[in-house]
Amino acid sequence: MKIAILASEGAPYVKSGGLGDVMEALPAALSRIEGNEVFLMLPYYKKIKENPKYSVELVAQLQVELGWRKQYAGIMRLTNRDDAVTVYFIDSEYYFGAREGAIYGEGDDGERFAFFSKACLDGMVAMGLIPDVIQCNDWQCGMVPTYLKAMYRPMFPDTKCMYTIHNIEYQGWADAHFFDDVLQLPWEYRSCLDMNGAVNVMKAAIETCDMVTTVSESYARELMYPYYAHGLDSVIAGNAWKLTGITNGIDVNTFNPETDPALPAHYNAETFRKGKAECKAALQKELGLPVRPDVPLMVMVTRLAGHKGLDLLCYIARRLLSEENVQIAILGTGEAQYESFFRGLAAEYPEQVSAKITFNLALASRMYAGGDIYMMPSKSEPCGLSQMNAMHYGTVPVVHATGGLRDTVPGVDDHGLNGLGYSFQSYNGDDFLWALKRCLSLYENDRPAFENLQHRGMTTDFSWNVPAGKYMELFRSMCQK
Repeated sequence: MKIAILASEGAPYVKSGGLGDVMEALPAALSRIEGNEVFLMLPYYKKIKENPKYSVELVAQLQVELGWRKQYAGIMRLTNRDDAVTVYFIDSEYYFGAREGAIYGEGDDGERFAFFSKACLDGMVAMGLIPDVIQCNDWQCGMVPTYLKAMYRPMFPDTKCMYTIHNIEYQGWADAHFFDDVLQLPWEYRSCLDMNGAVNVMKAAIETCDMVTTVSESYARELMYPYYAHGLDSVIAGNAWKLTGITNGIDVNTFNPETDPALPAHYNAETFRKGKAECKAALQKELGLPVRPDVPLMVMVTRLAGHKGLDLLCYIARRLLSEENVQIAILGTGEAQYESFFRGLAAEYPEQVSAKITFNLALASRMYAGGDIYMMPSKSEPCGLSQMNAMHYGTVPVVHATGGLRDTVPGVDDHGLNGLGYSFQSYNGDDFLWALKRCLSLYENDRPAFENLQHRGMTTDFSWNVPAGKYMELFRSMCQK
């Protein structure tokens, strides 16, 4: 099967969050399935263009029409990738190549990614690459299914389009005049883009694609409710017949405690007791905490944003530190209020708390490996990768039972059996604290049971092999209709 995957970011080339991780792992997993031909299309950002690690060749040049505009697009093919995925970059000096800083947040983001969507389709036509399936991701690629249906169907007569929602909070809103000024669509498509008198790109994608997927089974169900859907619940419900959830995997080759170069000691599911003890001692020393093997080390690697459940941790932190003999380590950057809180907490409890307000992937690996308990009380979480990384490194998660956290961390019983971690149902600090205390009780009172729980997490298959197989089932189903 010929599969085109379109996204606004993809590791290792450019990454701002979980989408970048998925775009590194999913295409590779699909390409390992016999009979597949997979190509990935990304914008040719300045940070990619100027990175000497990536060698490219120009394979096509075209003019992309966007309303009254005609903009140049070059199709660059990566020539030094070492697997079966073919990577194409959409080159536009105006939209991508000359922009400094973050890949999102420009005032003309709507125009930039409408251009990207059209350029991908025009580029496929120019290269003669007509896929069986186009899989496009988040609002930045949301115009692809609409353009495909409205303007490109003669060039792609049998191509099916899957639209994947990674985070429904970001929908691609624009003023109403965006429809005429930029999108250049037939008038009959205005209704699918119109929402509350403005343009909503994600709404159009949901209505015009052949299938909608999202990144966990529970999140797919949650999107039917206003609490989670950010205004799109009625649109999702009206298209529920083509909605399904596939829980993401993690890159178990990159995040591998047996080989991770960031770790001071390596281990696997059979040797983790010794390996994690060495990693914990080294991490405590690195963080400036007392090196105490008997004290449970509770870690959190996160963007410091409200929806990550940080208000709950702030609410319970001093109670937890005064009532339990624990250490807490936080790694991340984000909202000033949380950065300030955790810095202050570390100053107040220097023997128990470390706050590293920075972005450091190597330290993140060492925290996954050196921690005993991983805290992830997110208010909402489409899928989440950190909890799976933590379990793969033998660190027991305590999570809020929402979205992908519900799917990947089934709760254990009072003896630490029949699950992979601890969860709490209601989003409040007292329930979070009680879940943490249950986990701490197992750690302190039944260490063999706690170690068995660690072992179950390490031996659970969180790789992309399972979700890639589920994507293939949906691709085949789409193509048979």
